[in-house]
Amino acid sequence: MRNTDLPSDFIREIVDEDVKAGKNEGKVVTRFPPEPNGYLHIGHAKSICLNFGVASEYQGGICHLRFDDTNPCAEEERYVESIREDVKWLGFDWQGNLFFASDYFDKLYEFAVELIKKGKAFVCDLSSDQIREYRGSPPAPGRESPYRDRSIEENLALFERMRRGEFDEGERVLRAKIDMASSNIHMRDPVIYRILKVSHHRTADKWKVYPMYDFAHCLSDAVEGITHSICTLEFEVHRPLYEWILAQLDVPCHPRQIEFARLNLSYTVMSKRKLLELVNGGVVAGWDDPRMPTLAGMRRRGFTPASIRNFCSRIGVTKYDGMTDVALLEHSAREDLNKSAERRMAVLNPLRLVITNYPEDATEEVEAVNNPEAPEAGTRRVPFSRVLYIEQDDFMEEPPKKFHRLYPGNEVRLKYAYIVKCTDVVKDESGRVIEVRCTYDPETRSGGAGAARKVKGTIHWVSAAHAFDTQVRLYDRLFTVEDPTDTEGDWKEFLNPESLEVLETCKLEPALSGAAAGERVQFERVGYFCVDAVDSSPGRPVFNRIVSLKDRWAKLAGKR
Repeated sequence: MRNTDLPSDFIREIVDEDVKAGKNEGKVVTRFPPEPNGYLHIGHAKSICLNFGVASEYQGGICHLRFDDTNPCAEEERYVESIREDVKWLGFDWQGNLFFASDYFDKLYEFAVELIKKGKAFVCDLSSDQIREYRGSPPAPGRESPYRDRSIEENLALFERMRRGEFDEGERVLRAKIDMASSNIHMRDPVIYRILKVSHHRTADKWKVYPMYDFAHCLSDAVEGITHSICTLEFEVHRPLYEWILAQLDVPCHPRQIEFARLNLSYTVMSKRKLLELVNGGVVAGWDDPRMPTLAGMRRRGFTPASIRNFCSRIGVTKYDGMTDVALLEHSAREDLNKSAERRMAVLNPLRLVITNYPEDATEEVEAVNNPEAPEAGTRRVPFSRVLYIEQDDFMEEPPKKFHRLYPGNEVRLKYAYIVKCTDVVKDESGRVIEVRCTYDPETRSGGAGAARKVKGTIHWVSAAHAFDTQVRLYDRLFTVEDPTDTEGDWKEFLNPESLEVLETCKLEPALSGAAAGERVQFERVGYFCVDAVDSSPGRPVFNRIVSLKDRWAKLAGKR
């Protein structure tokens, strides 16, 4: 039995009951069964965490990683490798239990032959459009195929000829013989094998016929000894077919299918087809574009595995479809990064600041805290000099009320350093401020005797003589509406034109010049950032914004 201190849900309660009743000899075997026809996204992460998580909570529990590779038209080996990488990156291990539906193609063909011999399957010559027409609609019964009553011998001979490639694609299919009057349209003599003269990424050109997903999935579960086949809610109407197929055949076990609500995440799309459309249309830079909800994209952007696992734990498991606010995912990222990311200073939109009473050639180092949430991270030394860069947003010549940053006559503290007072500005020909001039109080250095003097504002900075320039990419939500597919018109019309802003002349403290690919830091007062693993080069890391320090969208919504 599970540890009762662990969180529970309706799926775990079902598994608990089965274990307690001694079903499957008390064993728990689950599986994560992706189709290798695209990259995994955050919705798959929920399934990964659930399937691997449930198995891990029972003594001897096992979770298989099985690729349902029954459609060679859309599957590629690169997708297999990306899925393996994603599962490992999330922190899960299939412990040698790696399988493919294609491992069972011979066995699945034998099962299909067994159904024919039992009079439970027949070869049908109707076209796909005719099959759809004959199937009818849910309220009205369908019509039986004129080929439904072929003899067992004729069906066996035709199915063998299908296997040998003697017919064209779409010319014939193998259908289960169930009930054309069933209220469940999936039980109306569904197709279980079709002809595809396409090379398979594992079996090459051996096969000319391939099983349909519904046929291969339940039998692969049974062959592997899966005890609980956990899937998303859209497969609930397929469950009678799942159970019917297993009931007709001599299989090692009868897994129990349990459905849960899939993850729908706001401000993005979760359809592989739509994500592929964004990739192929050049809307994004690829499956691993940091704006994509794919795990590859989220990894490149800088999300941590722990933040995604925590997010999946927070949203829980239910039987009801709904929309999960992406803000919860962003909160999970902030919560994890706040504890783990070291702080650094970076100025994204630089404005020159000159301390007129600071010695011209002098340089000193101030002590900066690496992470106030983790004292063990220690401190670092940051160079300070007469000429600095500050954020343009931290200065206003004519500020509104309650603006506590820098403006003429006002004082602020330069973080970890001194209090400065704005005395003058320099403007270009257009009247734009290009330089702020200040004086500093040398008695107010942080950590010194005069540090106790308080001012209302603290801003960050970078020494101009020591800063290095690099590119910073500010990523934001991919769409401007919560559910772009639940709107009239083309869903791509709601793409967010501000989902990526590229800043080319950002000024970063020198410690960041050696940051390695994948390294995550907090830019003080700005947000959490990660070194891009694709476009960075030695000595010039490119930074991706993971999330801002606060939920910018919530603030904008509050102003409406």
